[in-house]
Amino acid sequence: MSVNPRMNRLFTQSGKCLQVALDHGIANVASFLSGIENMEKVIGTVAAANPDGILVTGGQAHWLQDLPQKPKPALVLRMDATNFYLTPTPKVVSCKLMENAVEQAVALDAAAIVVNLFWAPDQPDLHGQCVENVIRLKPQCERFGMPLMVEPMLMIPDDKGGYKLNSDIQRTVALARQAVELGADIVKADIAENVHEYHLVVEAASPRPLLPRGGARVPDQEVLTRTHILIQQGASGIVYGRNIYQHPHPERMVRACQAIVHEGATIAQAMAILG
Repeated sequence: MSVNPRMNRLFTQSGKCLQVALDHGIANVASFLSGIENMEKVIGTVAAANPDGILVTGGQAHWLQDLPQKPKPALVLRMDATNFYLTPTPKVVSCKLMENAVEQAVALDAAAIVVNLFWAPDQPDLHGQCVENVIRLKPQCERFGMPLMVEPMLMIPDDKGGYKLNSDIQRTVALARQAVELGADIVKADIAENVHEYHLVVEAASPRPLLPRGGARVPDQEVLTRTHILIQQGASGIVYGRNIYQHPHPERMVRACQAIVHEGATIAQAMAILG
């Protein structure tokens, strides 16, 4: 069954997509909850700005799907759970796939599902779990016409007993390519340390659309400048979380990013939208 009908719910005719990630609560990290304590409120606020998609977990999807708003953002479902973000890192790390993930997504009228593809130099078992999750999901997604978004996450140990993002461009390229080789319909990847090198990741994921993830909260000017450069580098859009939901005016940040992604706005024009 073709994934095109659901892909068309996420991507415009120009092939661009702006998603807002609100799935952070499943990570079991207290600091991630700042700004999304009240999911009903934040989903209503973000949905009113009408991004192309909102990424949430199955347990929170009803806040979006129960909205009478028309049109409204497409639902994207997080369908795995990991303990890898905890500090200190647990002795046994895992990334568990939800049971009957694709059937759940169909029942909730989702436009796509997303799972992690972790890689860290000393965590081969975790990487293996993620690969197995993607391999299990792919034929089910094909059967139901459900787009599969894979999120390559390149990590290295930090000095606090946990892990942090690794911006090694060559490793990022390799992991993005592996996501495509495993069958990803969409790749959601980290931003390179040198954002001007991001075209290498785009090329590795081609012909699949590549959506950079936003990461930790940074100043507004940096968010919009980075977004502009990423689109110029060939990214098919963005998936931002904390840089939207932790903003004092999330709806304005959505609209500012939309202006860059969908309308080709300059950084100055986008900053003006923020007021």
